[in-house]
Amino acid sequence: MAKLLTNRDDNYAQWYNDLVTKADLAENSVVRGCMVIKPYGYAIWEKMQAQLDKMFKATGHVNAYFPIFIPKSFLSKEAKHVEGFAKECAVVTHYRLKKDEKSDGVVIDPEAKLEEELIVRPTSETIIWNSYKNWIQSYRDLPILINQWANVVRWEMRTRLFLRTSEFLWQEGHTAHASREEAIQETEKMIDIYSDFAENYMALPVIKGYKSENERFAGAINTYSIEALMQDGKSLQAGTSHFLGQNFAKAFDVQFTDKNGKLDYVWATSWGVSTRMIGALIMAHSDNNGLILPPKLAPVQVVIIPISKNTQQASEISEVAVKIKDDLISKGISVRYDDRENNTPGWKFTNYEFKGVPVRLAIGPRDLQNKTVEIARRDTLAKETIPVQDVTTHVIKLLDDIQANIYNKALNFRNDNTWYINSWEEFTDIIENRGGFIMAHWDGTVETEEKIKQETKATISCIPIDSKEEEGKCIYSGKPSKRRVLFARSY
Repeated sequence: MAKLLTNRDDNYAQWYNDLVTKADLAENSVVRGCMVIKPYGYAIWEKMQAQLDKMFKATGHVNAYFPIFIPKSFLSKEAKHVEGFAKECAVVTHYRLKKDEKSDGVVIDPEAKLEEELIVRPTSETIIWNSYKNWIQSYRDLPILINQWANVVRWEMRTRLFLRTSEFLWQEGHTAHASREEAIQETEKMIDIYSDFAENYMALPVIKGYKSENERFAGAINTYSIEALMQDGKSLQAGTSHFLGQNFAKAFDVQFTDKNGKLDYVWATSWGVSTRMIGALIMAHSDNNGLILPPKLAPVQVVIIPISKNTQQASEISEVAVKIKDDLISKGISVRYDDRENNTPGWKFTNYEFKGVPVRLAIGPRDLQNKTVEIARRDTLAKETIPVQDVTTHVIKLLDDIQANIYNKALNFRNDNTWYINSWEEFTDIIENRGGFIMAHWDGTVETEEKIKQETKATISCIPIDSKEEEGKCIYSGKPSKRRVLFARSY
């Protein structure tokens, strides 16, 4: 199976596509630009969803659901918002089909034209703030801390499974607050949650920062993001949190009476991550042998494979394997005991390695005799033999070690591919020949940012929150700069 995988160093894009499809994560749909998320890929999303949902609720957020259809007039109420999404909108114009007498097929019924066209949800700020208008009258109604798990549609011309599709799954938080300070605190709190999730569950080191004016979410005052470095040297935006100010409240006339009896507009935030995180997980960790999944997000953390020559051996091995399985499950570890007879043990070894199962246990006749188990770890492919009675304790520790090792490997890669440079010559050389994160001075103007993008296809991924003030000169214009920003070619 691994031989069917394009070498990562020869063609990274094809390696990624091969891995997504051959590991049974997803496939392209007959609907152009859309994907079918297969059970194994969806199981990873479910693990992500469950953990994030737990983190959201721990900070006071609740889930709700809003319509997938948005009246077209809603988008036009916030000028920058409609400008940002206009080219990606799918529009519903009719509500009925009828039989075509000539072809015996179906056609749109021209008499079933909608009075107002509907936009298939590209994001939900407008439809949600229309509801908030009815929910908020007083400061006593605030804050509103709502999250929605949903699908969205953004009509993409060039797509890639998980990374960019016309329809994708995500969560979107939409909160309403009585003060600017409270809304900013919410925005920062959520980017911290995303960072925590990425680093401690995805084993993905990220840089937190805020976007340049040119890269902000349409309709936001400020956008925070987490940026991760993929193994091909490109940056991937893994999550965003937006301080929306009072823009949407003003667009939908959402006002409240404060504690002093004064009428004011509500302050807003929105924030979200999507199935794009699965793409990040694949590209940041996997290798030419297949997927490498961090144990905390692996659908199956441990697989047990029996090796027997006859029915008697199979029965005795199964007794040992089932006990190990039950012990591990009692500790909260997800385990699969694969005793199917229609595939060889060798095929199973390759299959589970390819699918990124963190730990593989093998029990054969010699292990049965010696009361041992062979343990293989996916991240390093190292094997060892240990006594049966030590398996549960060893596996618990091993899963933690694998999680930490995957993170540290990604962190070392990022550190080794982060460049602090001071000249345009260095910048272009690294972008063209090495890739990675570039920390460089920028004069703060949209014009310079656009010219750098046009000449190198590199953008400002973010302005890191922990970037210290430092006198310097813009690498492109030579104008004064007080802080380095993070440049990279991005997905």
